[in-house]
Amino acid sequence: MHALVVTAHPDAASFTHAVARQVIAGIEAHPGHTSEMADLAAEGFDPRFTAADIGLFQRRGPADASVLAEQRRIDRADLLVLVYPVYWWSMPGLLKGWIDRVFTQGWAYDDVPEGTTVKMLGRLAVQLVGIGGADEGTYARHGYADAMRTQIDHGIFGYCGAPVVGSDFLLHSDPPSRERALRRAFDIGSGLAVAAPHRRTARHDQDGRESSSDDADECRLSIGAN
Repeated sequence: MHALVVTAHPDAASFTHAVARQVIAGIEAHPGHTSEMADLAAEGFDPRFTAADIGLFQRRGPADASVLAEQRRIDRADLLVLVYPVYWWSMPGLLKGWIDRVFTQGWAYDDVPEGTTVKMLGRLAVQLVGIGGADEGTYARHGYADAMRTQIDHGIFGYCGAPVVGSDFLLHSDPPSRERALRRAFDIGSGLAVAAPHRRTARHDQDGRESSSDDADECRLSIGAN
């Protein structure tokens, strides 16, 4: 298994980066499994959705070279791991912009004229790791975790057919909870490696393209219309 671990935090010394490194250490503790870090802030990825991106969505123009590079990086992976700080009960704008620009029509999904959506990322497993400073009681009391899972797990990756194999929130409010979160991050990575086959899979094979209209009406994208 090859994992792409994506972070979106401007401080390389952040707890987010520490968690990402622990996830990678857990994966690579098992022979035959590899990983790659995509530090969007350090790499200077531009999250701004431009007229060119709208043109690509409307099938009027080609993808930007930076978008194609990110898609190729994902194509090399069997597993996508997003490690991000929770900002305003969601992911940071940099990571959301990465998804907006990279998970394009014709690559991640295809809204066909018949009204169905072809889900094109069925072969890509996804693990989500959100990092927050609030406690579990706050998340439970306000329904924040469920809301984010509806938005991200279902609304983004469900739309593209990418199975979310894990969706975790690592909450830390003091040194002991930070240590527990780091141990949990290692365990997440290790568990992903143990559960995954060593065999690489072909991208967009027959099993990876699922055509479904179940959620098309409620989730259909409106890029270019708003």
